[in-house]
Order: sequence, then C-alpha cells, then structure tokens
Amino acid sequence: MPFGLFVGVNNHFQSVLYAGVLMRDETEDTFKWIFDEFVKMMAGKKPITILTDQARAMEKAIEEVYPESTHRWCKWHVLKKAKENLGAHYTKKSDFRAEFHKLVHEMLTIDEFEDGWAALLDKYSLKTNPYLVQIYETRQKWAKPYFAGKFCARQTSTGRSESANHMLKQYVPPSCSMNLFVKQYNKLQFDREQEEGFQEKCTRLSHAVLKVNTSLEVHASKIYTRKMFEIFGGIMYESGM
Repeated sequence: MPFGLFVGVNNHFQSVLYAGVLMRDETEDTFKWIFDEFVKMMAGKKPITILTDQARAMEKAIEEVYPESTHRWCKWHVLKKAKENLGAHYTKKSDFRAEFHKLVHEMLTIDEFEDGWAALLDKYSLKTNPYLVQIYETRQKWAKPYFAGKFCARQTSTGRSESANHMLKQYVPPSCSMNLFVKQYNKLQFDREQEEGFQEKCTRLSHAVLKVNTSLEVHASKIYTRKMFEIFGGIMYESGM
C-alpha cells in the first residue's frame, strides 16, 4: 500500500519521505501502528501532509493518529477511477477528457474550479453521474485549489512509491519468508548498483553531444549520465530553448 508523508523539519526547511509498505493486513489498526511507528522514527514530528490512495482503512487511521495533518488523495488514482467509471466520455480523443484534465490540473482558485465543474457537467449532461457526484463531494481531498498554501513538496501522486513497490515485487515473491526477502532485496540492490555503474562508465567513455550549447545544457552534461542527458536534451529541444 503506497503513501507519501510530507514532514516539516523546522520553519525554514522541509523534507519529504515516501513510504512504500507491503502489507498483508491492510486494516485500520495496522495503519495506526505504522503511523505511530513513523512518528517515533521522526522523533515525535508528525507529517504536515499525507498523500494516499482512497483506501478507507487508511483514511480512518489518519483521522485518528494525525488529526491535524492535511490528507490528500493521489491525483493518479482519481484519474484512473475516472477512466474506469466514465466509459466513452473519457477516451483519449474526447473533448470531455481534455476539459476534465484542465479542471484537475490548471484551476488555481476555488471559484474557478466550482464554476468550471458546473459548466462541464452541464455541457455534457452529467449532473447525475454517480462517479462525478461522489468525487465532487470529496473534492477537498483531491482538487488543486483546496490545497493552496499547504506544503506538498509539489507532489500530487504516490507514483514514486508505487514504482518502488513494482520494482520490489519483481524480485520478491508473495508470502516469502524473511530470509528470502533479505536475499532478494540484496539482489535488487546489487542489480541497481551494477546498472548505475554501467551508466557511469558509458558517461565517462563518451562525451555528451551538445545541441544548442547553452549554459544550462553544458551544466546538465556535467551532472547527468549519458542516458539521462539524452532525455533532458530531448525535453529542452521540444521546449524551444
């Protein structure tokens, strides 16, 4: 079960901790235990913001253990459920999908969001759609304008911890013993270090090819591996820099 915990260290600096937890027993009591242990690890410091999927057991545990923390839903999960529940309205080429994403990603004020939401549902005759009615009632947990001024480290999705979970599951089989888990985790670490070493070697042996020779590109060529620099260069080129 993935979730992100955003923790303020002091008034001038804030850090982010992601926790990807593999659990058999995803109950309210289990989540309470995890959240309590997290506070102990952080010397009593509770998170400012918690980013999760829409698991009800986790939500109830957060309300009890971290009542003063801001609880947000993962934007990716909201959009995933939109795709599952809206059918033909949510195809890649549909105008509704583009306008819905604009509401989710670009609205900056509550008034903009509320007006846009009402206009969208009216335009496509979806005022009584069960899914849209349900997520509108819980908009304070996922709509961008309702989190103005809340520290979220510019994160809106638990994607990073889910990616880590996916990677770990490729090495660790379900219901494995503890000694097998440790063995496979060490193998994961070894493989990752081998791949990093390979990329660093490729970077040393072949110099980055500069396309525009700007100071930003020169700096990126010095700090990125060759593969990462190629990705960066493509993005920079598409941006017109």
